[in-house]
Amino acid sequence: MTTTKRARYNKKRYVLPLTLLILLIAFRLYLPTLVKNSINKALADIPGYYGQVDDVDIALYRGAYVLNKLYLNKVDAGTQVPFLNFPKTDISIEWKSVFKGKIVAEITMNSPEIIYVFEDQESTPEEGTADVDDWTKAITEIVPLEINHFEVHNGKLAFVQLSAEPNVDLAIEKLELTADNLRNVVEKGRVLPSPISATGVSFGGGTVKLDGNINIIKEIPDMDLAFSLQKANATALNDFTNYYAGIDFESGTVELFSEIAIADGYLKGYMKPLLVDTKLIGKEDGFLETLWEGFVGFFKFAFKNQRTDTLATEIPLQGDLNNIEAGVWPTIGGIFKNAWIKAFKGETDDSIEFKDAFNDDDDLSSKEKRAIRKEERKAKRENRKAEKENDTV
Repeated sequence: MTTTKRARYNKKRYVLPLTLLILLIAFRLYLPTLVKNSINKALADIPGYYGQVDDVDIALYRGAYVLNKLYLNKVDAGTQVPFLNFPKTDISIEWKSVFKGKIVAEITMNSPEIIYVFEDQESTPEEGTADVDDWTKAITEIVPLEINHFEVHNGKLAFVQLSAEPNVDLAIEKLELTADNLRNVVEKGRVLPSPISATGVSFGGGTVKLDGNINIIKEIPDMDLAFSLQKANATALNDFTNYYAGIDFESGTVELFSEIAIADGYLKGYMKPLLVDTKLIGKEDGFLETLWEGFVGFFKFAFKNQRTDTLATEIPLQGDLNNIEAGVWPTIGGIFKNAWIKAFKGETDDSIEFKDAFNDDDDLSSKEKRAIRKEERKAKRENRKAEKENDTV
């Protein structure tokens, strides 16, 4: 009798652990499907949009999961081109932040595409206007943790307008982007704690570069950014300029330089477009096209810098985020400045700083003032160091 009881006891002793093990294995096998269904439900609930993720891979050993073939498009889109197309997105715990006492996420996106088809995005679905805040919030909520590090490899941004003849198709490809410390895990005393940088290849084989610092923790993010587009073949813009302005380029280069600072919802900055060695009139144009292009060509000749063969102007931007205005008269003055006074340099001016975005110094807290002064002292030290190195050379 004792032997029988002991055998039953030993049997029950292993039943519970085995049952738990089987349940854990079953849950692990079902977990990708559970996550996939949850994400697809979130995408389906976005007003005016539809989308899905094809597959989800789970890597518990590194606290990560991978989304395969996620896309999003508008419900009434006339094309089959997805607005968002993310072939592979790796979402994981940022382990280096765990050791700093913060549990946050890092994301790496491979070959993501954002393709803005003008006709699709301008249409209004039957259920009402599709709000950009809705889909951005839904995409963000797919990640259960706050995002601290973000990377993009081989990305693409494109603007397409099918109603134009020929179709307008402008893109930035081979996009490489890195944004770090987005949740301010380190360097908590800085006003703009998150460095961001990006490079890419634009239409016409141009080089795109973005550098700066941001603070996305605020409801309206603060930022101090510099952007440049260099050596883009002007003929790549012909479909766009011909449709909107009735002109096309036979040759030349298009460049754009910009600096923007935003603080407490107030923006200050500039955009500086340049046309270098451009020729407008083509041999096969009709009479009216030639007449119009000739007029534009005369304007270009009259207001370009003859020494550098560059037409350029600086367009100031200033105001709150709901009313960014480009001054008309300063723009015209910039044309004359380039033509007859001084050629604009082919680079950012370093004339816009984060503090410029504040209307008044009274808007700054004492902490922000100290941080800005610290940044200024750091910049001065770096400039002096660079000057010494140049003198040594």
